[in-house]
Amino acid sequence: MQKLNLPTFNFKLKSNENKTLIFDCLRKKYLVLTPEEWVRQHFVMYLMEVKKYPASLIAVEKQLTINQLKKRTDIVIFDKQGTPNIIVECKAPKVKITQATFDQIARYNLKLNADFLVVTNGLEHFYCMLDTENERYVFLRDIPEYS
Repeated sequence: MQKLNLPTFNFKLKSNENKTLIFDCLRKKYLVLTPEEWVRQHFVMYLMEVKKYPASLIAVEKQLTINQLKKRTDIVIFDKQGTPNIIVECKAPKVKITQATFDQIARYNLKLNADFLVVTNGLEHFYCMLDTENERYVFLRDIPEYS
């Protein structure tokens, strides 16, 4: 798999029927290792190991309904009260981050009302904070550490 612009972590990998699987420590199971899953697993570890978010506050592939369509967020980090605080949208490294990617996460956020949004393809990371007063997103250097 491609080297990402994230710290290196030790993952449990195994092969099954000519497919490589990666162990998801949050869902406690092996998943097919796609390029997007590679990015998601790295970002989950980044959140837990570097930013110190507890695993108990992180949900992966959380389902939500938008206009009668079932969608899934890649990663949602909740605050201590159980309110969505950060939404992360992961793309495969070869997928360019475009306005459409931001539109996708913004639609999810209409439902979840998180304070922070992250869009990453593992190589580029975009962090923004919701400015409700001016109804816009403010781009940041990074998301805050867990406190």
